[in-house]
Amino acid sequence: MRMSRSERIHAQLSGIWVSTTRIKALGPMEFELFYDYHCPFVYRASLLLANVAAERKPKVGWRYFSLTQVNSREPGWTVWDASSTERVRGRLAFKSAEAARRQDRFDAFHSALLHARHIDRLDIDEVNVVEQVAVDSGLDIDRFRRDLNDATILEALARDHQHAVAAYGVFGTPTFVFSNGASAYIRLADAPNGAEALRVFDSLVAVAADEPGILEIKRPVKPSPD
Repeated sequence: MRMSRSERIHAQLSGIWVSTTRIKALGPMEFELFYDYHCPFVYRASLLLANVAAERKPKVGWRYFSLTQVNSREPGWTVWDASSTERVRGRLAFKSAEAARRQDRFDAFHSALLHARHIDRLDIDEVNVVEQVAVDSGLDIDRFRRDLNDATILEALARDHQHAVAAYGVFGTPTFVFSNGASAYIRLADAPNGAEALRVFDSLVAVAADEPGILEIKRPVKPSPD
């Protein structure tokens, strides 16, 4: 029997059908999401959350997590303490996001920067790119530039990343951490819309937040023929 597109998306996510009545029992949906701007799965997760925002009203705390840091093999080196003259993948994006928080413009800037990276394919490690995103997002560009040069701007990245590793064992992005302490690393094959988005989101929450006995779901990928 052929599967509908929504059924295929659901299967790609979990392979488990869960009644949405269990979601309602969880109460207000609040969670932290550890992310890196360079990660395509973070972008898909952000679209899913945007597509369910009106119906599910999730309260998301976006927390920094550097893939450059977690993949570094250099003992003692950190993204946040590396020389300012060193080009470090992803660092400028985190600095820019924190600068946007200081102007209470994080949400607008965050969405725009993800779009710039994953749709416009711009180099978000270039200052002129993040500055243009800042302007387009309504930030005071002079203050934005000052904050980028503030020696303390990376403290939030260091705090979030170290907390993610120590408290939850985070290893990749996006990682969801729910209010009940459950956490899950999620990779979406697509970013569904409408009713499909609601079904996928409800299934994600039901498995990730309310099924502690399920430790991992990973789908084997059939090798491509030579």
